[in-house]
Amino acid sequence: MHFGYNKHRVWTENLAIVMQVGLTMAGCILFCFFLGFYLDKWIGTRGIFVTIFTVLGVIGGGITVYRQILEVTDEKNGNSENKNSP
Repeated sequence: MHFGYNKHRVWTENLAIVMQVGLTMAGCILFCFFLGFYLDKWIGTRGIFVTIFTVLGVIGGGITVYRQILEVTDEKNGNSENKNSP
């Protein structure tokens, strides 16, 4: 069975973007959760760092996903010029 990449190119590119956004968000949240978990375990607190770092993971993941979406939409609109160049 052969998957025609050229025939389904737009669909596969959109699927890749959605998967990238989801994995980025999940990765940020899980990383911060486990960091908070180990800090709580090390210091001996009862979940304060898990809560703080999970909220920070959600915020950081949201910012990262927002930037990824802006990058993709700029490329599709043809505005892929470098904004930092003089």
